[in-house]
Amino acid sequence: MRLADAQGLDLVEISPNAEPPVCKVMDYKKFLYEQKKRDKALKSKATKVIIKEIRFGPQTDDHDYAFKRKHAEKFLKEGAKLKAFVFFKGRSIIFKEQGQILLLRLAQDLEELGKVEQMPRLEGKRMTMFIAPKK
Repeated sequence: MRLADAQGLDLVEISPNAEPPVCKVMDYKKFLYEQKKRDKALKSKATKVIIKEIRFGPQTDDHDYAFKRKHAEKFLKEGAKLKAFVFFKGRSIIFKEQGQILLLRLAQDLEELGKVEQMPRLEGKRMTMFIAPKK
């Protein structure tokens, strides 16, 4: 501490868990600035997972299905995860099998672009399935 006072700097504890604790004589403000800079660089390099959603109805027609499949292909090529779901309105919940067939058909059509992360699962009035892009 006397050395730090003599130089007009601060005594900064670098590694408190080490035996004995590691300290350094430096400018504390500069240390904080560089630590923030390092954290920001690490944060920018971290990949952000983007999830795109595509909504179907249990009675979705072939043309609508093809249109939405093209969008799904585009999303997977861009590297985004895909959340495809069938929304059952009112009494349409009786068509659970049709919704599941629709999602499995989508998974089969997108097999070369992505792999199924979660098989179709019914959650309330929604049947959801997740597809992750292949590297």
